[in-house]
Amino acid sequence: MRSSARFVVAFVVAGAAASVVARAHFKLVEPAGWIIESERGDPQKAAPCGGDQQSKPTDTVTKVAGGSKMHLKVRETIYHPGHYRVALAVNSRTELPPDPTVIERMTERGPQSIWAVIQSPPQTPVIADGLFQHYTKPAAPATYEADIQLPNITCAKCTLQVVEFMAEHGYNQPGGYSYHHCADLQIAADPAKPVDKGWPAPAATPPGTR
Repeated sequence: MRSSARFVVAFVVAGAAASVVARAHFKLVEPAGWIIESERGDPQKAAPCGGDQQSKPTDTVTKVAGGSKMHLKVRETIYHPGHYRVALAVNSRTELPPDPTVIERMTERGPQSIWAVIQSPPQTPVIADGLFQHYTKPAAPATYEADIQLPNITCAKCTLQVVEFMAEHGYNQPGGYSYHHCADLQIAADPAKPVDKGWPAPAATPPGTR
């Protein structure tokens, strides 16, 4: 499920015009991430949540209200053009969607990303897409913030996934053209609002293995 569909556009780039692979990085500032991140936001390559064998969990579970807006804050520690997507898994990270579908071109250095499909409107389990589109390098590392609408559901330990799609980027192993961070949420539905349909029923207890 982790493999994105990929489309290749034939494109030959000669000599100095061949793209140099740049390593974009971002740090999840708010809500608190599920693992301890370095100043650059590492580890973040591997889907779905960027962890590796050396990752140390924060054991942080952020409590939020269903049917309300949650503040999202990310810091792009190393610039690269692209945009961000947010998804939510209720019981298991296997519910998270594949990375965005990417259009590529072929260069002398291998495949390079051109663009990624943006869901408009977002389709469950994606709750926001096309966030923070940026194509010009800022003078200093940029911080992006937005209020994200949460579904009116209840879950003891949901996974909020934030991925950054990188345009004009070589293909990474692992991670493809996206970097990944996650946060654990505890969502309590607002009883004054109807429960949103289309989401998995919450498990009786949080799964022991995520």
